[in-house]
Amino acid sequence: MATREEHVRKPEWLKIKLNTNENYIGLKKMMREKQLHTVCEEAKCPNIHECWAVRRTATFMILGDICTRACRFCAVKTGLPTELDWQEPERVADSVRLMNLKHVVVTAVARDDLKDGGAAVFAETVRAIRRKNPFTTIEVLPSDMGGVYENLKILMDARPDILNHNIETVRRLTPRVRARATYERSLEFLRRAKELQPDIPTKSSIMIGLGETKEEILEAMDDLRANHVDILTIGQYLQPTKKHLKVEKYYHPHEFMELKEIALSKGFSHCEAGPLVRSSYHADEQVNAAAKQKQMNEKE
Repeated sequence: MATREEHVRKPEWLKIKLNTNENYIGLKKMMREKQLHTVCEEAKCPNIHECWAVRRTATFMILGDICTRACRFCAVKTGLPTELDWQEPERVADSVRLMNLKHVVVTAVARDDLKDGGAAVFAETVRAIRRKNPFTTIEVLPSDMGGVYENLKILMDARPDILNHNIETVRRLTPRVRARATYERSLEFLRRAKELQPDIPTKSSIMIGLGETKEEILEAMDDLRANHVDILTIGQYLQPTKKHLKVEKYYHPHEFMELKEIALSKGFSHCEAGPLVRSSYHADEQVNAAAKQKQMNEKE
């Protein structure tokens, strides 16, 4: 168990290089002008400077910036959401075009106040991006949408290039870490997505450092593979504020390398693992890896 001192002092490998060049400033300005939200900002992602300033990529967060859930690891605001903005899909699509993105990630706050969990706006965002950016690949990262099959079908019928849904943590810790979400429902969500569109890669992510054991991490990998998940990302949990769960352990980069090798040996087509890795980290590379794996499978 970590001591209080370990909670406060981060190891050397967690230092982040800030880069506020013209790309970073330009993207921030455009997001405000288009009245758009990004999970990069709202969730205090440690990679925002690399993605915005160097890779020129961003993860759009639709359906507002207020989440109906209060997960104990997440920095996104919680409360009563605003009304739906049906012009948002077109603004996102326009921004993707202006940024000239080859790959875009679209996520959203959980909207348990909506019967469809926000699926209709999600699907329309995918279609709008496709109309205005026919050569851009699209990854979606929804909540479990209440576990309702019809909601997932609405989204999958829009045919994103990757369906990403995060289990976030191991089975034992799920009730303490996630709000209104269950481990089994997330696995079912991922399995059903694959059943609806077998050719669309599925992806999930786990945070480590919350008190899980190595055996539990490996069990989570096995559970994801048993539900046909193709891509896995593994990152270090970082406490966003004092109100959130504390870090129980900082994993060394060598431990992440080992977990990546294990994940690949278990059959994941691609795995990103590292202290600063987040669900959308290097997502453009992951879609390419998934496409190559699909081609190999078809040849076999």
